Amino acid sequence: MAGSTARSSAPTDRPSALAERIVQEHAAASANAHAFPSSVVSAERRRAALEVLSSKGLPTTRDENWRYANLRPLEKTAFRSVASTGPSKVALTDLPPTIAGYSRYVFIDGTFAAGLSATTSPKGVTVTAGATSGRQASDAASGDERFALLNDAFATDAAFVHAPKDADCTACVEVLFVATEPSTNAASYPRLEIEVETNARVGLIERHISVGSDNNFINVAVHVNIAAGAQVNHYRLQQTGARATWFDTLTAKVEKDASYCVHFVTLGGQSTRSTSRVQLVGERAETAIHVVSLADGQQVQDGLALVEHIAPNTKSEHSVRGIAGGRSRVAFNSKVVVREHAKGTDSRQSLRGLLAGPQAEIDVRPQLEIYTDDVRCNHGATAGKLDDNMLFYMLSRGIERDIAQQLLKWAFLEDVVSRIAVPELRKHIEQSLAGQMKETAALQELI
Repeated sequence: MAGSTARSSAPTDRPSALAERIVQEHAAASANAHAFPSSVVSAERRRAALEVLSSKGLPTTRDENWRYANLRPLEKTAFRSVASTGPSKVALTDLPPTIAGYSRYVFIDGTFAAGLSATTSPKGVTVTAGATSGRQASDAASGDERFALLNDAFATDAAFVHAPKDADCTACVEVLFVATEPSTNAASYPRLEIEVETNARVGLIERHISVGSDNNFINVAVHVNIAAGAQVNHYRLQQTGARATWFDTLTAKVEKDASYCVHFVTLGGQSTRSTSRVQLVGERAETAIHVVSLADGQQVQDGLALVEHIAPNTKSEHSVRGIAGGRSRVAFNSKVVVREHAKGTDSRQSLRGLLAGPQAEIDVRPQLEIYTDDVRCNHGATAGKLDDNMLFYMLSRGIERDIAQQLLKWAFLEDVVSRIAVPELRKHIEQSLAGQMKETAALQELI
């Protein structure tokens, strides 16, 4: 469903040209024997990733699920990883306030910065830098997940969050990724793996910001494995620099009687793309994905969320609220696939976009693929301007037009933001939203 303008998207660099440059930059970096630690990604896995990228390239706007993304920045991006980093580039005062009860782990340009971290023991949950379980499973055959292979090839560090059986850590860990390098110099490859064992309960905050340069290339890979009966609340905040390019690939598997709830707020970046794939592989597994996207100026924010119902009696919910102002574009594709053995599936999709600029564009696309009977699936998608009747009502009560419009936008986003159960984080997000919406005293009174 499109908004007010039909904007052409010329394909970016030919995949073969980009692929050749990626392979060359990786080969040059490999001259340093310690450039790509095998504890982060095995040498075999890196080789496999490069082979796929070399033969298939990265996605382009010719690919159906990427036609709304802005891939032009790749033409001028240096793909090599930042060779070395440390706390000298970033001071504690550059970082957002910590959240009470959450142990903070800071990564600068993809590398762990112990001096900026507050790593108290988070109730039995362990966080390890520089090593992962090795269970990550990017789908090399999927063009939508091919940016995860780029992370496989170039990642130099990683955060591994492990929750043992029966761990109870609902307010637990914050992983903060900070980008500092201009994209013409080097790229940042944040990498996060979350392993949650049987009946554990975990609350995790993942943040992405820029410090220093606001023109970064950031390519994120997140892998989540949730065992039977476990519960995970995952809060994700993307607030990178005004000229940043931020790409993200998240894959998750949810086992029997487990639940995975994702709250994703994206505010920053000039060009952003989030790709998520959640597989409900155990009976009665559940997932909920709540997304808030606020764009202005010439920002492009694009997203794809694929939920696969593989086992019987699984549930999914997907709520998206996006506002596009100025000449910006907000696009989101929500796809639900119900496999043949997934009888009893219950799925809901609610995608809503709000046009707040004369040249803005909103594209929201729900999709359903159902291969069995005995399911309950519903979806809804709308894209349009503010409700004229509601605006007239507020104006008739003496509220100024600018304030009335901001209050209506606020109510539109709060439908999803209010579900964030961490009060300090929710307040930080609300303040950021109010700032980007050119806050008024009326909005501040609501926070």
